[in-house]
Amino acid sequence: KKFVLKNGLRLIVHEDHKAPIAAFNVWYHVGSKNEKPGKTGFAHLFEHLMFEGSEHHNDGYFKVMDALGATDLNGTTNNDRTNYFENFPVSALDKVLWIESDRMGFMVGVIDSAKLNQQRGVVQNEKRLDENQPYAVADELTAKGTYPSNHPYSWTVIGSMDDLDAASIKDVKDWFKSYYGPNNAVICIAGDVNADSIYNKVNKYFGDLPAVPPIARPAAWTA
Repeated sequence: KKFVLKNGLRLIVHEDHKAPIAAFNVWYHVGSKNEKPGKTGFAHLFEHLMFEGSEHHNDGYFKVMDALGATDLNGTTNNDRTNYFENFPVSALDKVLWIESDRMGFMVGVIDSAKLNQQRGVVQNEKRLDENQPYAVADELTAKGTYPSNHPYSWTVIGSMDDLDAASIKDVKDWFKSYYGPNNAVICIAGDVNADSIYNKVNKYFGDLPAVPPIARPAAWTA
């Protein structure tokens, strides 16, 4: 079943009653294509920050999810989207929805210099690791050679070292305020659940989150 909440959040629920588990996946319609020259790597950097705690649970995301018995939990970023996901026992559903709604609605207040600098370093080390792999330079050269320099696909998802160095608290907070709203997200829940019950629960935890301003999508590269 598909649902749309009043704040624009889209919800897809798939029932599968083979085992008492469920999977949660939220996709935000934001990726490296939403960056600008001189400010690349923000989508991926913010993905890392999303695991550092939120305003009503200012502690590590992995810590609480491990305690709930969650598995296969992570996040990924590409040119067009950023997603976060986990599998968990259905008994943990309410806690998972609460944590995920807090990450969607209440991140700005806990982003500080310490968290930004820590995750900036993690991302830069990831970039160094990637660049030391065989043929690593091919990805960057392909992006630059395939698209004009001002095209949002002309840089790599991980961005440049200089841009990552320059990322400020204001930059990452503005990124969240611009793109991490319910009207720019799709939640998919699959497993041993009832679709109508899931709608009611998602509406309970996410329904009051305010929408972000409408996002302009230039016709030349809408995705």
